[in-house]
Amino acid sequence: MEPYSCDTFVALPPATVGNRIIFGKNSDRLFDEVQEVVYFPAAIHDNLKDHLKCTYIEIEQVPETYAVVLSRPAWLWGAEMGANEHGVCIGNEAVWGREEVCKEEALLGMDLVRLGLERADTAEKALNVIVDLLEKYGQGGNCTEDSKMEFSYHNSFLIADRNEAWILETAGKYWAAEKVQEGVRNISNQLSITTKIDREHPDMRSYAKQKGWWDGKKEFDFTATYSYIDTALMMMSSNRFCEGYKLLNKHKGNITFETMMEILRDKPSGINMEGEFLTTASMVSILPHDPSLPCIHFFTGTPDPERSVFKPFIFVPHISQLLDTQSPTFEFEGPDKRRSHFKADRRHPLYQEHQQALEVTDNNKEKARTMLDNMRRLEKELFKEMESILQNQHLDTDKIANLFPQCAKDEIRIYKSNISS
Repeated sequence: MEPYSCDTFVALPPATVGNRIIFGKNSDRLFDEVQEVVYFPAAIHDNLKDHLKCTYIEIEQVPETYAVVLSRPAWLWGAEMGANEHGVCIGNEAVWGREEVCKEEALLGMDLVRLGLERADTAEKALNVIVDLLEKYGQGGNCTEDSKMEFSYHNSFLIADRNEAWILETAGKYWAAEKVQEGVRNISNQLSITTKIDREHPDMRSYAKQKGWWDGKKEFDFTATYSYIDTALMMMSSNRFCEGYKLLNKHKGNITFETMMEILRDKPSGINMEGEFLTTASMVSILPHDPSLPCIHFFTGTPDPERSVFKPFIFVPHISQLLDTQSPTFEFEGPDKRRSHFKADRRHPLYQEHQQALEVTDNNKEKARTMLDNMRRLEKELFKEMESILQNQHLDTDKIANLFPQCAKDEIRIYKSNISS
């Protein structure tokens, strides 16, 4: 399943600089799928009789949901990655193993990402939300908009907050979780939790024993039991999980948010993916341990982080709508709205300008160099401004409310100038 890889990373002190946790993810999806960056404010839900419609199924609503910023395939309800107002970040990965994937429509892993962010103010509470929903509603359904292509999988999750991170890996309704309190950790498209299991489904071991996957005597290894991977060789191969681990360890002790961006942009390792499946969007978050400092979340909203701008988002009151990274919505008739419109044009303004600029620069090396220089100059200014906020603890909330939308407009201006010149 390597062609369908994604990668999610976390680095914690002492692997990082400045007593911060750094979270990062590349979302690798079908090459023509548009990913949008959207914001949803916190909300109170008075009428709990009204059910919540996720991508495929309806579930019970909760009294309160937190503000979230999401990077998501524009056709669905959930998200590939995102953050909430309390500094919780989640990314998910497709995984396969011995347990058969359910093709019936249930909650997608991407729905679980959004639900965890909307309903939890710490990483471990988000884990609780996800496993409770998994037990009640299950996971399953086609993970592409095109009904002619069946693409279903189980999910693993990397969940982080200001203090710690959790790896949650699933096989159907069964799961194992590993707590990460220091150093580095990554997940890709394979199970990776071995014998360090800090929380688990109560029937996980008995089910494995019943299926003949574990004899009940030797030390329990989640990956060896629920997948086909030889965990003794797992760190010696050249797969994406191993390559990501090597990149993290190469910079261990000196990891900053810019380091994480460089890892996400790395093409020789395959982390920055090209081809039928490619890196359609990227995210990096700074989670300071000091609660008086804001968490800062960077999103591209466009394919190929090497040729995109990481734009910062900070939660403050009265956030401006993210119109330039929001895809158009469509109303369709028929009982199955989603499957009747998979050819809908979901390109948002930033995506359109980004793709048009790349078409021009692909045939003009000088323009490509100029455009990339201008993009990196914009990024450096933004990085300097964000570092100043973290160092000086001064937040102009009126300016920050429009920060991400203004950055998207500045990026669009760079693309337009290169197209017209």
